[in-house]
Amino acid sequence: MKTIFILMLLTVGGILAKSQQLVYKPINPAFGGDTFNYQWLLSSANAQNPFDDEDSYKNLLDGLNSMDSFTESLNRQILSQLSQKLFEDQFGNGPLTPGNYMFGSLYLQVTQSSQGLLINILNTDNGEQTEIVIPK
Repeated sequence: MKTIFILMLLTVGGILAKSQQLVYKPINPAFGGDTFNYQWLLSSANAQNPFDDEDSYKNLLDGLNSMDSFTESLNRQILSQLSQKLFEDQFGNGPLTPGNYMFGSLYLQVTQSSQGLLINILNTDNGEQTEIVIPK
């Protein structure tokens, strides 16, 4: 009697059980979602953004008049041209060649690796080190 009851329960349970495929539908239009979601996603992101762009522009320009701005721009251009001239004097106009180089307190080690050109920069004053990989 128990076995008949269990068989009937399994049969009825099998008939009533239904399944369906799970389908992923992206929400973001950048990943294939509906384009009508764009405005809602943008307004939602802006509502959660704790930064205020207007304040950052005001703080950036606080205390700088046109003469200070011009002087700062001129200094940047002069330093850029000087660094470019030093770079050309040391390396020439061609590609970088592997080797060790010194620029004041900066020690550069240029090596060729499987990833490409590897440049290690060591600041001998404070021990800071930077690694730059230029891919092939």
